[in-house]
Amino acid sequence: MLYTVKEVSELSNVTIKTLHYYHKIGLLIPSTVSDAGYRLYGSKELERLQEILFYKELEFPLDQIKEMMEHLSDRLSILSEQEELLLRRKQRLDIIVQTLRKSIAHIKGGETMDNQEMFKGFENEEDWKRALTDQNQYLQETYGMEALEVAPTDVLELNEQAVEAMTFMNNMASSLREGIKHNDEKIGNWIGNHLEFMNGHGNPISANDFAAQTRFFLSDDFHLKMLEGQQTGLAYYLSAAAESFAAKNLEVNNIATDEYL
Repeated sequence: MLYTVKEVSELSNVTIKTLHYYHKIGLLIPSTVSDAGYRLYGSKELERLQEILFYKELEFPLDQIKEMMEHLSDRLSILSEQEELLLRRKQRLDIIVQTLRKSIAHIKGGETMDNQEMFKGFENEEDWKRALTDQNQYLQETYGMEALEVAPTDVLELNEQAVEAMTFMNNMASSLREGIKHNDEKIGNWIGNHLEFMNGHGNPISANDFAAQTRFFLSDDFHLKMLEGQQTGLAYYLSAAAESFAAKNLEVNNIATDEYL
């Protein structure tokens, strides 16, 4: 069944003007356009619109939504990522609501609220500190490494890196479920994009470094459990893909060197 832009607008509470704009920027393209010029949308377009609205609820800009949806090809991966992100936001909002209720209670009781209590839920770096607690403890106890510190200025950067990492790992897990070979060109492109992102955000890493890192994951209980918990076999699939990517990268570099010489 196909729906007109007016019907989609009524179903989704998204204005016709907005739907036209989504079409213009390539974010939501109609299933077909009739001879009379009417945009018509099918079930797949309605599903994509729902996914767009979930991301908008998380306050992602449209260009970033478009990029993320291009990288996550299947609906299950997109919805799973959105669920995790929305749950994180819900947890933070729950803390803010608690802070609000405590503030009201202190006013009614004629009491002065503690300054630290007054701003709970607004300091996003605390969310990251809690998220890193288990990892820091494990790294300190097992390898004697220092704890990762989080400053308020790091939060936006950490959030962006977390979304990219989650998108990358969801792509890898989805590919494993679909039976795509670890040395497939698509997998290589995802790894290449992931490393490019890392290098562009202050985390220099080569193809060989990434392969060594994934080998470490196989021997480390904390990271192995984390990856296998997301998808059985993911740690081994990721390592094999990283090794293949590193080998191809070396081959390309050698060819380029030979041609230069």
